[in-house]
Amino acid sequence: MNGIVEQVLFFFQRLTWLSVIDLLLVTGVIFLLLRLVRGTQAIVLLRGMIVLVLSVAILTSLVPLPAFSWLFRSALPALLVAIPVIFAPEIRRGLERLGRAGAVFSSGTAPDEIERIIDAIAGAAQRLSDLHLGALIVIERETKLDEYVETGVRLDAQLTPELLLQIFYINTPLHDGAAIVRRNRLAAAGCVMPLSSSGTLSRSPERQMGLRHRAALGISEVSDGVAVVVSEETGGISVAHNGRMIRRLDQSRLHNILEAFYRPRAPRLLPAWLERLAAWRGAPRPPAARE
Repeated sequence: MNGIVEQVLFFFQRLTWLSVIDLLLVTGVIFLLLRLVRGTQAIVLLRGMIVLVLSVAILTSLVPLPAFSWLFRSALPALLVAIPVIFAPEIRRGLERLGRAGAVFSSGTAPDEIERIIDAIAGAAQRLSDLHLGALIVIERETKLDEYVETGVRLDAQLTPELLLQIFYINTPLHDGAAIVRRNRLAAAGCVMPLSSSGTLSRSPERQMGLRHRAALGISEVSDGVAVVVSEETGGISVAHNGRMIRRLDQSRLHNILEAFYRPRAPRLLPAWLERLAAWRGAPRPPAARE
C-alpha cells in the first residue's frame, strides 16, 4: 500500500501543464474513436478486445510468465495494425459524419418553396400510410446522389403529393425503388439504395422492418441524405438520418422533423458546452432571500 501511495505522489510531483494537455489530447482522441463506433457492431468487438488486453496485461504483471509475456508483447503491434482494418467501415462512416457536420439542405431555396416541399413529402407520406402503400423517399443534401440516380429512371419533375402517390402505387413500374428529391424537383424514381450492414434493425425487438428500412438506413450511413420510409405492412412512417431511425411518426411530426433539417443553422464560434457555460454565467441570478 505504501508503494502505491509513493508511486501516486511521484506521479503528481512530475505532473506539469504540458503533461495535462497531453493527457487531455489522448482522452479526446479515445473519446472521439468511441463516438465513431457507438451504436455499431464494432463496439461489441472493441469491448471484447479491451477486456482481453487488460486481462492479459494484469495476468502477466502479477504472475511471472516470461514466455506468455513475450508472446503478448510480440502480438500487440500486430493487433494495433489489425484494429484499423477490422473497424475500417465504422471509421470511414465516422469520418464522413465529421465531414458533414453542420451541413444543411442546399441553400438558395426560398422559404415558401421549402414549405411547399415539406408539405408535399409529409402529405404524401401520410396518404401512403393510410393506404398501406410502401414508399422510400430520399432527400438529397450536401452529398450528391448521382450514382444512385443513375440506377433509376430520371424524371426531373415538379415535386407534388400526387406524383409521389402515383409512383408508389402498388404494381406500378417504379414503386419498388426509391424516389430521390433534389432541391424542389423529383430527380428520379425506382432507384436502388445500398442496404445497411450495421445490424441496427436486426437488434430491434420488432420484425416489421424489411428491405425498405434497411435501404433507408443504408443511404443515411453513406451520405447526409434524409430518408422517409413508409411501411407497406403496418403503414408506419419513419425517418432515417446519419445511421439512426425515428419511427412511429404522423404527418405533423414528420413535418416538424423535415422543417428542422431544412432550417439553416448559424455557424458556431464556440463548442456547445462553452456556449451553455457562457449563457449560464451571463444569466441573471435570483435575488438573495431576506432574513
